[in-house]
Amino acid sequence: MRADVDADPEASAGGAESADATEGTEPADDADAVERALDAFRAGDPVCVHDFADREGETDIVYPAGAVDEAAVAHMRNDAGGLICVAVSDAVGDAFDLPFLADALDHPAVDDDPDYDDRSSFSLPVNHRETFTGITDADRAKTIAEVANAAGRVRGDPGGYGPEDFAAEFRAPGHVHVLRGDRDGLSGRTGHTELGLAMAEAVGAAPAAVVCEMLDDETGDALSPADAAAYAARRDIPYVEGAALVEALK
Repeated sequence: MRADVDADPEASAGGAESADATEGTEPADDADAVERALDAFRAGDPVCVHDFADREGETDIVYPAGAVDEAAVAHMRNDAGGLICVAVSDAVGDAFDLPFLADALDHPAVDDDPDYDDRSSFSLPVNHRETFTGITDADRAKTIAEVANAAGRVRGDPGGYGPEDFAAEFRAPGHVHVLRGDRDGLSGRTGHTELGLAMAEAVGAAPAAVVCEMLDDETGDALSPADAAAYAARRDIPYVEGAALVEALK
């Protein structure tokens, strides 16, 4: 698995991009980009996925959840910098009996009406019960890997893993946010949650994917698509547009 962390700050995702960094970088053909992304996912490697300019307009580093280890968590923490979340399919969310967080909270601050979509995908933040604080790279990797294992068990035997099994393995609140995919997949929603899950399904992986937004160290904003593509090219990580994934996998 390719999850090494850049030793040179200039090589990080959020570092300043020189004019030479993107010069001569041509966008990959959509079909080729999708094929590269799926090949990487099949191998347990990360993919950089830009959603849509008129949606979040963000690029996430996305992993198949079952391939995430300490190095992968460090990679996302250092080179992306956003929130590390694990997405599960709607069927898995039902088996776990996971609510949408906005539905589970009874507080006047709850307002699940984001500008970029009809709702958010957030469910419970959890830690695996064998972790300590839950925030270390090792702890988060353990939680993510075990969510993927549980999701795989649901796929293999939909009635054989329920909320009591989930509660025996995980506790909330925790440090890994679980996201619930749309019931209709990419036909119902085209967020990074659904894009990552669609890639996992396409390669036969467990119905769980890890997503983490790429941020710009200089501005604090989302990393621009050009800078994200240049970072991906330097690191030999596939970069793919969400529109290409929707066209190929919907």
